[in-house]
Amino acid sequence: MPGGFYTDARGRVRPTGNRGRRGGRAKPVLLAGLVAFSAVAYGGAVGLSAGGPGGAGPALTARKAASEDRARDGDVEGAWRELGLREVERTDRQPADCAAASFGGVRDFLRDTGCVSMDRALFAVGDDAGNTAVVAVAWVEFASREDARRFQDLVDEPGSGDVEPLGADALGLPGVAFSGANYGSGRDRGTVAVAGAELASGYLTPEVLDALAEVAALLPR
Repeated sequence: MPGGFYTDARGRVRPTGNRGRRGGRAKPVLLAGLVAFSAVAYGGAVGLSAGGPGGAGPALTARKAASEDRARDGDVEGAWRELGLREVERTDRQPADCAAASFGGVRDFLRDTGCVSMDRALFAVGDDAGNTAVVAVAWVEFASREDARRFQDLVDEPGSGDVEPLGADALGLPGVAFSGANYGSGRDRGTVAVAGAELASGYLTPEVLDALAEVAALLPR
């Protein structure tokens, strides 16, 4: 519930509701109103919704580890499948101006330091019970590994601002705000990936949404 907290599978205390780790995002974006999906071939998401055995704890930890391995290998569909979900739709990677597509301290950093490039993408994923989520990823490339490290340190700080996720018009769907409660970042040499996940329909546990964001941040550009 708003203002509350939960402990995730790694023992970290996380905020629930719309008061996410970013200290309240300034600009509402992204997707909602996804129609309920028909049953999918892979049924492993049963239990990832409310109270199920895969929704938290050791079962989710193991599935997330396998999903992370798939993500690092660039197997996007396999990464979702390990979490019991299926990719329903995605956008192409779309380039953006680094400073213009960010806000807060993150924008200040990108204006001062500059970046080589930024690409953003959206993924819609769902299970066989009509539970769906939207995952946003931004890859920001820097001229040096040191700049990338400093950027990741900054963007991980609550209240520091963020990269704007790709807008809802990318898939022609009405928008919902990304709260920042489900967040992940990753760094590969000079590129930092920032990801967030939000529920679009039905229910997925906060731990699953958090896992989606953390896995997405490992996807290669």
